[in-house]
Amino acid sequence: MKTLKKSAAIAAFAASALVLTACSPGSDSTIGTPDPTDATASTDTEEATSAPVEDATTVTFRLWDDVAGPAYQESFDAFNAQNPDIKVVVDVVGWGDYWERMPLDIQSGDMADIFWVNSSGYGIYADNGNLINIDDALGADHDEWVESATSLYNRGGTQWGVPQIWDSIALFYNKDLVDEAGVDVESLKWSPDGDGDTLIEAATALTTDAAGLHPGDEGFDPNARETFGFNSQADMQAVYLDFLAQNGATFQDEDDNFAFATDEGAEAFQYLIDLINEHYVAPSAADTNADGDLTRSLFMQGKLGLFQSGPYSLKTIAESAEFDWGIAPLVEGPEGRISVVHSVAAVGNADSKNLDATIKVLQWLGSADGQAALASQGVSFPAAVDAQDAFINYWAGQDVDVQPFIDAANGETTNPLIGAKGTAGFTTIAPMLNDMFLGETDVAEDLAAIQAEGNAAME
Repeated sequence: MKTLKKSAAIAAFAASALVLTACSPGSDSTIGTPDPTDATASTDTEEATSAPVEDATTVTFRLWDDVAGPAYQESFDAFNAQNPDIKVVVDVVGWGDYWERMPLDIQSGDMADIFWVNSSGYGIYADNGNLINIDDALGADHDEWVESATSLYNRGGTQWGVPQIWDSIALFYNKDLVDEAGVDVESLKWSPDGDGDTLIEAATALTTDAAGLHPGDEGFDPNARETFGFNSQADMQAVYLDFLAQNGATFQDEDDNFAFATDEGAEAFQYLIDLINEHYVAPSAADTNADGDLTRSLFMQGKLGLFQSGPYSLKTIAESAEFDWGIAPLVEGPEGRISVVHSVAAVGNADSKNLDATIKVLQWLGSADGQAALASQGVSFPAAVDAQDAFINYWAGQDVDVQPFIDAANGETTNPLIGAKGTAGFTTIAPMLNDMFLGETDVAEDLAAIQAEGNAAME
């Protein structure tokens, strides 16, 4: 796994219309002492007796994912055993509130000492002096971290974040549906002109209505579909950024401005929209716009044959799907298989009242020991190089081969949403992109207007 350090600088994740980008949304909660009724909580006697001393310094750690929360609690239990004078309190704030609260809490002085960020959600705070300079605090040598995850949080030649987890994109598939339809998941390809396209045929074979008819069959009823072929939807990380790159288009240019309003961009979006509205192999955009997790739910219910997503969906699928499933390479485009790769980082609050303790916790969070629980609980690929194998071994023990995600990260990749004002720009264009997926307007004209609106919002 150490080869991941040497892969080309890979990129990042997650806009507000998505699930995690690297993690599923969590509800507000604060994790202190592990609940003894929780199967994931530590019950080790030695750890319990190594609890922080009464006058311990408290460091707060905020994240948005309730799946990762228990893993961090296990990690901090181990940290507390070695550092009883520092108590770490984990605060899980749901995705829907996370980004609204962040600027308010930073301004008021109520922000956590350490908090999660994504690639488009940290730059403005780094520029404003709100974050701890990681190079100054921990040193400038970061070879112990996956390079692609680390580089996303280097701005102006300075490292601002300690990378925690990374993800790429692959294809979950329902083995029963795929076998019945005779679909070869290893050779799926899309093409805007139809040349060599195998995705439409495969997705059509996987889509059925209540009478067992497929799209194109006489009498097929798209309003009575019982199974779907593919999760075409306005999902930035898992779907359209990958399709854009695979058709030679780009979401943002070198100056972080939106640049998708090109012929190649229109072709990629039109293909995805046609899968929904002409080929009927994906749920309606009205439904997926209202519920971004709908296709994952359909997959777990055995009603979706092909679900393109990241390792952030692994635990949810593994815990809920009651059928045989596997992971294959993401769908290939005209220019090959090109995946978004993203990472989440922990950043330090420059206004922390407990700066020395905060830096010590940041150092722990960047270590293989600090990320061991994220790996051993199967949350996501850890960014600490020496913790990678634990994640792979966890899923191997569940008879799940995660190699397609590794291959995607080591192959050609594309940037996710980036830039100091990327979140502001995307917040403006996300509803417009959602409307475009309804298939009722001209895609090329829409993209030009959406791009202009988004870039204006970032000025």
